[in-house]
This record gives sequence, C-alpha cells and structure tokens, in this order.
Amino acid sequence: MIKILQFASLLGFITINSVTWSNDLFDSMATKSLLFWTPEQQLLGYPNIPEIFNTRQIQHSSTILKLPKSKASLDDFSYVHKGKVKTLNDYFEQLNTTGLIVIKNGDVVFEQYALDHAPDKTWISFSVAKSVVSMLYGAAIKDGYIKSVDDKAVNYLPSLRGGAYANVTIKNLLQMSSGTDWNEDYEDPYSDVASSPINILKLIDYMGRLDKKERPGKRFNYNTGETNLAGAVLRAAIGNNLATYLHKKIWEPFGMESDAYWMLDEADGVEYGGCCINATLRDYGRLGLFALSNGTLSNGKQVLPVGWMNESTTPSLGARYYGYYWWLRQNNIYRATGVFGQFIWVDPKEQMVVAIHSAWDKAWRKDHDDQTAKLISSISNHLNKVRL
Repeated sequence: MIKILQFASLLGFITINSVTWSNDLFDSMATKSLLFWTPEQQLLGYPNIPEIFNTRQIQHSSTILKLPKSKASLDDFSYVHKGKVKTLNDYFEQLNTTGLIVIKNGDVVFEQYALDHAPDKTWISFSVAKSVVSMLYGAAIKDGYIKSVDDKAVNYLPSLRGGAYANVTIKNLLQMSSGTDWNEDYEDPYSDVASSPINILKLIDYMGRLDKKERPGKRFNYNTGETNLAGAVLRAAIGNNLATYLHKKIWEPFGMESDAYWMLDEADGVEYGGCCINATLRDYGRLGLFALSNGTLSNGKQVLPVGWMNESTTPSLGARYYGYYWWLRQNNIYRATGVFGQFIWVDPKEQMVVAIHSAWDKAWRKDHDDQTAKLISSISNHLNKVRL
C-alpha cells in the first residue's frame, strides 16, 4: 500500500459524487495514508482514484465482451448467517457494500449498486491487483519473456544482487515465501506496509535490506512490498510497463468494457505490482471470467500457458490456502482479495464468478469475510436449484 500523494492546484471548492469537498477535506486526505481514510473519505475517494493519485490509463476494449442477463434471478434469495436469516440488502447495509455482481455460465444473475456507486464508475482494487499480476506472469512466460517460475528474480532485476532477495525465485515471490521479515499490519502506522517507501526504486533498496527469517519457499508471510518487487521484476522481464501489458494481453483482447487505471509511484512513474488497479465492477467480473476460461479468448487463442491457472491455484508448501497471489478455498474455489472488502471469487465447478466492491471500516474483518463466504456459498446452492 502507499501513502497519499499531494493534490495539485486546489482552488475553491470541488464537487465529486454530488458532495462538495472543501480544501480542508482534501488536505486531511493528503496527509493521511490511504490505509487510514475515514469512511467518508473512502466513499468519496475509492471511485475517484485517478483524480487523486498518479495513474496510468488502461483503455477499454474495441470489442466489448457482452454480459447477457440470466433468466435466473436472486429475487427470492436469502441466506442464514450465525442463525439469522439475511437478504442481499442486509449484506449491502451491514458490510458497506457498494457493488456486487454474480455471473453464472457467462450470464449476469445479479447486479446491484449502493452508496452512489454505479456501473460506469471505477473502484480501487487494493490487493486484487496481485492476482492480475499473477496472470500477467503467466502471459510473460507464454510470450517467452520469462523462462520459468524457477528462475531467480535477480536474473531479470540485477539490482537484487547481494540483498535479501539474491536467491529468491519468481515462484517464491508469487507464493510470498521469500523468507524475509516483513510486517503487514494495516492498522499500525509504523509497520512495513504503512511506512516503506512509496517510490519503487527506493522500495527495491528497502526490500533488499530486510532481514532473512527462513530459507526461501519454506514459510508464507503476506508481503505487499514483495508483490511490488514482483511487479518490478515483471516490468524488467517484459521491457514495458504493466498497464500497457495488461491492456495488450487481457483488457483489449478479452473485451473489457471500461477504461481502468493503475496507480503509479509518481508522475509518469511505474505501477504498484501489489495494489491499486481501478476498474468497474463488471470488468472485475470479466477478470474472473478470464481466469475461469484459463486465459483463453473467445477466438480460442491461449493468452496464458496451458495449465497456468491450475498451477496458480495449487496450494503452496508454505500455505495450503495460497497459490500464486490467489487465495484458495475448498472445492477448487479461488479468489482475488483486497483489503476493505474487494473480491473476485471464481468457482470453476459451478462456472460462477462473484465480484464485490466495498468500503469496510477496517482493512480486514474476519466476521465480514465469513459472512461473504456464507453469502456466496448460499448463492451457489440457490442457483443449483434453479433451472438456468
């Protein structure tokens, strides 16, 4: 994650989402880490990241992948959580959800927005971006830029020589098992994730000076700095920026409907490999469909290596619940997860994708995560009883 950058040319009052922002509100956001925005700042800022930060645009596709409306619906749907019957509206209200879409067999079963969110508005992804980077690594291997995940990262980024990542492989990076010491406490302003440099070149140096705790591949330790480092390795390998490569390999050929924006470390800088692609809910859903298709386009062309998604969602030695930047669940379900309630759930068996935009009051809440899991499993069970 990164700290807020300064806004430019703030004159008078600016109106966003029909809410008037004063200079005082802008200033308060400019001096706080993105991890510590107030609920008001979240709802105003999350859909307006390109207006606040330096970003690189990812242009929408020239041929949009249509998302037909399913004959099935969730009009009569309810679920039980902790002994209480709940509705989708309850979920939206209790978890501060701003958008939720359910896609089954390529058709939209449910799509709803709240709190001034809308289909044409982008929303910050936080660590959902990590799973996208995982797929881009697959594309880079397919394109021949990277030989294997067993290659050492230093082969592509020589500046890693001599530091904590000198003997770390790309696979170690993708599984967050480098063995380095890193503190990912989102509520501690002095943790590594909150206080490490926002500039990627400085971050690479910072990461190289971390202490080693284990040999690479042995221990899982969630590490956003490491994923930003993985982004730098990928950029070096492909000789291009990540946003352009994402547009070339996924956004354009798969048919994304809207422009997206990837946050940069500075003006005309580089993308954060661990964070902050900003996309619409429907395009979150399409990203899930791309993963569900194993990286295959509608014309049959394979963007990712055959078997890449299976490899990416195979439990790692360090954590049976984690693959290559994908969180793993029972029954071969996997998901991209971002703090404050951002999700892309993929269920290959049921051919279902669920994408969620939220603004939780804390970076991570286990009760919210548990309720989300219950909601999605209940939706799946409900749709199995409906003839689609």
